[in-house]
Amino acid sequence: MDESAADSTAYPAADLAAMRKHYRAEGLAESDLAAHPMDQFARWFKQAAQAAAQGMVYEPNAMVVSTADAEGRPSSRTVLLKQYDEQGFVFYTNYDSRKARELAENPYVSLLFPWHPLARQVIVTGTARRTGRDETAAYFRTRPHGSQLGAWASAQSSVIYSRAELDAAYEELSDRYPEGEQVPAPPNWGGFRIAAQTVEFWQGRENRLHDRLRYVAEPDGSWRVERLSP
Repeated sequence: MDESAADSTAYPAADLAAMRKHYRAEGLAESDLAAHPMDQFARWFKQAAQAAAQGMVYEPNAMVVSTADAEGRPSSRTVLLKQYDEQGFVFYTNYDSRKARELAENPYVSLLFPWHPLARQVIVTGTARRTGRDETAAYFRTRPHGSQLGAWASAQSSVIYSRAELDAAYEELSDRYPEGEQVPAPPNWGGFRIAAQTVEFWQGRENRLHDRLRYVAEPDGSWRVERLSP
């Protein structure tokens, strides 16, 4: 056997096959659920935030956002949830970014909250629409000054020559808008609200027999709950 070929296998399959976590958390029963999925999400998010305060969960509002272009080619990235209510889940981004361009072509989106230390996931499917400019501006004013400048400095998802190019753009903006001066929200930056069509609450259980309870939106505005096999 060629020696270089033999050395190319850095991670034997057996190592990955042996990697597993045995979940022993208490289960999730239909009788435990709130009537509305956003109320149930609020319960779990509060517990995730409490776990974060204890150092167990890192950024409980971090979620994986998966989109697809008009041809169905998917892409995923982690963003931060900034608001949730009965109307859906809100995050903010550059409207010229890849995810925003894909959402303009195909509004269907999936969100995943991976709260691994709690052996929990929340998986959302739904459709995205842009938030209004007033709502965007109100949120933008709550961002730290550096994050406001960063929204202007970054042409998100575009190819740049070097890190120095990005840093130079930031420094120029820092001179234009010094600390304490109001920074306007960029015209190509704003929010997306995800109106949920399904919301699944996944609780890890022993022997991989996990509890998976999914809310499904009905045409009349109500929600039905169904249990999924693990």
